[in-house]
Amino acid sequence: MDGVLPGNERKEVKAKSLKALEKLGHKDLQLDEYEKQIASEVIHPDDIDVRFTDIGGLEPIIASLRESVIYPLVYPHLFTSSSLLGAPKGVLLFGPPGCGKTMLAKALAKESGATFINIAASVLTNKWYGESNKLVAALFSLARKTQPSIVFIDEIDSFLRERTKGDHEVTGMMKAEFMTLWDGLTSSTDRILVLGATNRPNDIDSAILRRMPKRFSVGLPDLEQRQKILNLMLKDTELDKSFSISTLAQQFDGLSGSELKELCRNAAMQPMREFIRESGDDHEMLARSQEEGFKLRPLTLEDFSQSDGTDALPPLDGVPLD
Repeated sequence: MDGVLPGNERKEVKAKSLKALEKLGHKDLQLDEYEKQIASEVIHPDDIDVRFTDIGGLEPIIASLRESVIYPLVYPHLFTSSSLLGAPKGVLLFGPPGCGKTMLAKALAKESGATFINIAASVLTNKWYGESNKLVAALFSLARKTQPSIVFIDEIDSFLRERTKGDHEVTGMMKAEFMTLWDGLTSSTDRILVLGATNRPNDIDSAILRRMPKRFSVGLPDLEQRQKILNLMLKDTELDKSFSISTLAQQFDGLSGSELKELCRNAAMQPMREFIRESGDDHEMLARSQEEGFKLRPLTLEDFSQSDGTDALPPLDGVPLD
């Protein structure tokens, strides 16, 4: 393992992993050096600030995740009457960027109380022969020791993509090891879920897809979903009496949840910009407002059509790189 990381980085990884494990209540857990490195990718549920109630427009998916994933992880005794019951070993969230896949994953970990191992391909990839396989093995052994656990792989297509003749030998060995250990989660006491998210489901290895029987399409929100998203985003913002969420939702057809959030953020900045400009750059007055308080005008629909002064990126074709 000494060849995996330089000395200073090794110490930082150990310190981070010990802190994460302590928060998980596993102070006396016996881990090898590889497991400690993987442990540094653990996110405790208390450190996740997303709940299902913070996600708008995805109620059917949330209901299915509760029934098929959370309840089997949290209440395994309810699912022991038949071998057909229990949580799936793999779940895939797929769809365009910014539509809530990562938020769903975090909320799933938060509400299940499971150990959330947020793993990236770069963590498992090592230039030294055989080291990647040992890290993959450590990933699953740590997940078993800290279960119920969720192994989350964002952009899973970049890690477990369709195998080709051009694959590096180390990559092929790592994927084979990953699938072998994944298949080893056969015990009824194993409460471990591999959760993947991707924008490109067709690029994922077909053997991986077979191991992810639960697949949820998280697409661009429709009109009703946009209304729910906007209601959530604007719930703490004072709105003008004439403000219409439904009118706003109709104007933003084809936008993702993250794009709607940015539009709301920019619109909410308009009253703040006016307040700052009206101060005439009086820094003393702006400083006093922290103690004396201040009031911004309500948000209007017109605020959503105002520019924030930034420019869209030009198309890459024809743009010089130097």
